[in-house]
Amino acid sequence: MITALRRGLLALLAAVPLFALAAPSPQEVVQQTTDQLLADLKANKERYRSNPNDFYESLNRIIGPVVDADGISRSIMTVKYSRKATPEQMNRFQENFKRGLMQFYGNALLEYDNQDIRVLPSKAQQAEPDRASVNMEVRGTSGAIYPVTYTMVQIGGQWKLRNVIINGINIGKLFRDQFADAMQRNGNDLDKTIDGWVQVVAEAKDAAEAQKAAGNE
Repeated sequence: MITALRRGLLALLAAVPLFALAAPSPQEVVQQTTDQLLADLKANKERYRSNPNDFYESLNRIIGPVVDADGISRSIMTVKYSRKATPEQMNRFQENFKRGLMQFYGNALLEYDNQDIRVLPSKAQQAEPDRASVNMEVRGTSGAIYPVTYTMVQIGGQWKLRNVIINGINIGKLFRDQFADAMQRNGNDLDKTIDGWVQVVAEAKDAAEAQKAAGNE
């Protein structure tokens, strides 16, 4: 009996490192990232208001590792343009995309005023086990609830963000439409569109706010 108990304890101790090394679930990735973001924002909000670039750099450190920048970039470009892009152009666009995303996301976060945020259980997609949706609810100061849905994909055993829908606004589609419009305005000049992407994101932010305002009418 004692021998069996000892063997059971040894087996349990041997398994502990495996539990510790288990990859976080999609929900845990979103929850941990959200907690880290809000803690950083609470500690440095006033400084970030006066120096947004510091905030964008902090966001990149926190969010960057959990964003599928390559997948999102190719989705925004679509096959029509990404298959024509050189590796250097793709890398440049990924960097500009991440910078623009941090500004887009950061401007919204700076308006955060201790609202209640709740991360809901993730929902795996049965047809695609490497994809999952994680829902979040943000309760505004007026009591209104704003839904947020994160599309997560599993890459190399880690869950990363592929898209986000904020209060009904599909950010991936919004960026994709903005990219196509920019390409048309720039005469299909890919370099010009890539280099001007930060301005495109600013236009996307204005379009999102207009869409939100229209929905509230």
